[in-house]
Amino acid sequence: MSHPSHTDRDALLAAFDAELQPERFKDYGPNGLQVEGRREIARIVSGVTASRALIDAAVAARADAIFVHHGLFWRGMDGRVTGWMKQRLQRLLAHDINLFAYHLPLDAHAQWGNNAQLGRVLGWQPDQRFGEQDLGFAAPADFADVGALAAHVQAALGRAATVVAPEQVRPIRRVAWCTGGAQGFFESAIAAGADAFITGEISEQQTHLARETGVAFIAAGHHATERYGAPALAAHVAQRLGLEHRFIDIDNPA
Repeated sequence: MSHPSHTDRDALLAAFDAELQPERFKDYGPNGLQVEGRREIARIVSGVTASRALIDAAVAARADAIFVHHGLFWRGMDGRVTGWMKQRLQRLLAHDINLFAYHLPLDAHAQWGNNAQLGRVLGWQPDQRFGEQDLGFAAPADFADVGALAAHVQAALGRAATVVAPEQVRPIRRVAWCTGGAQGFFESAIAAGADAFITGEISEQQTHLARETGVAFIAAGHHATERYGAPALAAHVAQRLGLEHRFIDIDNPA
């Protein structure tokens, strides 16, 4: 078996930063290296969230680095290292594993990001960006109605979705989407001319907006819509640097 090549922690950080350009974004937490581990890196594990289950799986896989969309630190959080935070950090530090996390930069990346990759999985070619920091994507589509669209989304993602249909049934000629907790982008999607909006979550007020504006709303799961960006970007960078990469998907019904 051939041994993987190694790279330096700083070189890996520079490669991630060059792709994702975190300095362009106003974000809710630090992007980049969140927990420093060993300097030499040969194996990367990617995942959606830096949960204890993902960290344990990365330890078992003998990973030198973990690359995630949801890291450990967020603006406004309690800074104490107790309970679940202590347990996650303890494992990372005990095994000298680097944790890299990129939030909005990973949503926005035009090729490897969550939105670009969700579009790929659903078979759509985006031709428009919308919403705050241009995070939303939109594309032409062709579905008889929201029921047909919902069936397509559910089959592609392998899970049931929450679907709110408008009062007046209409064909879906244009879809807009933004992964994760982007229900607040719904009005921007409506303004952008969408017939339907797909995201991860739904809040109470979007139901009424969907019924009243004639634009369908599909909440397909925060985790389910954000499973594709981290492995795509990590695989791309790992291949370029000659590193091993493995995506570990921790089940999450939310």
